[in-house]
Amino acid sequence: MTKPVSLTLITVSILLLFAARAVGQPAEPSGLERLRPLQLPLSGRMQTGSVTSGQASAPVTSSGSVNTLNNSVQTQGAFQGSVPTGAPTKEPLLLPLDEAVRRGLAYNLGMIGAEHTERQARSQRLGALAELLPDINGIVFGTVQQTSLATVGFTSVTAPGIPFRQTVIGPFNFFNVGAAVSQRVIDVTAIRNYRSRKETDLATQLNVRDSRDLVVLAVGGSYLQAVSFAARVDSARAQLDTARAVYEQAVDRHRAGLNARIDVDRSQVEMQTQQLRLISLETDLANQKLVLARLIGLPLGQSFTLTTSMEYDPPTPIILQEALNEAFEVRADLQAAAAQVRAAQHARKAAESQNIPAVTFIGNYAVAGLNPAQSHGTFMVSAGVDFPIWRGGRVQADIAQADAVLDQRRAEYEDTYGRVDFEVRSAFLAFTAASEQVRVAESNRGLAQRTLLQARDRFAAGVTDTIEVVQAQESVAVAEQDYISSLYADHLARLSLGRAKGNAEQAIRGLLVSKGP
Repeated sequence: MTKPVSLTLITVSILLLFAARAVGQPAEPSGLERLRPLQLPLSGRMQTGSVTSGQASAPVTSSGSVNTLNNSVQTQGAFQGSVPTGAPTKEPLLLPLDEAVRRGLAYNLGMIGAEHTERQARSQRLGALAELLPDINGIVFGTVQQTSLATVGFTSVTAPGIPFRQTVIGPFNFFNVGAAVSQRVIDVTAIRNYRSRKETDLATQLNVRDSRDLVVLAVGGSYLQAVSFAARVDSARAQLDTARAVYEQAVDRHRAGLNARIDVDRSQVEMQTQQLRLISLETDLANQKLVLARLIGLPLGQSFTLTTSMEYDPPTPIILQEALNEAFEVRADLQAAAAQVRAAQHARKAAESQNIPAVTFIGNYAVAGLNPAQSHGTFMVSAGVDFPIWRGGRVQADIAQADAVLDQRRAEYEDTYGRVDFEVRSAFLAFTAASEQVRVAESNRGLAQRTLLQARDRFAAGVTDTIEVVQAQESVAVAEQDYISSLYADHLARLSLGRAKGNAEQAIRGLLVSKGP
């Protein structure tokens, strides 16, 4: 009887083991899935907007005008917007230039988007790095179960001499506590995927730095334009006061019978012309302040006062080749384009490395048994080599796609290099012309003011009529506008040249002088 009983116990043990496997005890891992190469988007450019400065010839408004250059900053895409922050105050906010730049760097939508893109790229780099590090999981579970043998294909079991017709086993219990580890020991594809992600992460960091330059250019240019509009408004008010004084003088002289009615009408037309000019300039100033508020995220409806004025300071001479060398070395967008090329190169190598065998390691250790008092240690260690035999052209397709990306990234780098060269040369020309223009406009303004003073003295003495005075007034008005435009062009050209060289934040420091409250 001993032998049949032993056979029966062995049979029952096998059934118990089979049943335990069938209801969910974990099987040993068989290997790690082979990684696919990282496929990059075709273009490596990440900017969702642009900020550029331009200079074009402007029509001469009169024979006395010398302002033949028109400078401006064009802001497009995300850099036009911001996140309005804070509550509006009842009193106008005093806004110096440095505070406007600070708010722009904090709340401009282009800057926020660049920072979020950088955060996403950093997480992708960490994900690629995780593929190279061990993956360790802990397992703790306990089970109590009863199993029907019919569910696993057994309806009855017999042993010689002893029929065994039990169809239900259990209830029985077991537990398992342990840990499992898996590691890619050698996987060239994973290594090159990580290197590609690392270069992409570097490119996004450089993109954040370049976005700071663009925000500084956008906010600085908008602030400068608002300051120039404010100066034009002040000048127009002064011209209106002068025209009103001449008109009142003409009225008094007409009443005294010293000049004709046409002199009164002529001076009145000039006064009303200055009034129309003032209305137009005040509207331009209000609109420009709205644009500035939109760039820097001021609270909706917040009124503010510009507390920084333009002051001319003769610039330090700049050598074009030195500016070009500095730009090629410093410009963040050029460095980012180079990083995108390197990322594409690593991605292509990752596609090629699918033909290289990969070595993986898998192991686990656990304490298992009926209960903690009746348990025993178990372990499993395995290593394997995964090598391709035939993949149906998948590797060739991945390489072809990576080649297209690499060619596009190289073309974008060459284009960025040429754009940097163009921007430096263009900004250098604007810088040189604007500085000379300020000198001429300042001289012309002084001459126009002296001419007006003499014309008014001649009119008061009865030597001339209001034609000469009105012409002198128009010359002063044009000369003042030309001087303000040339001063704005000079400051914008300095800021644009700083951006072209890759250091807009440095260029804007000390550019304007604060007037204070």
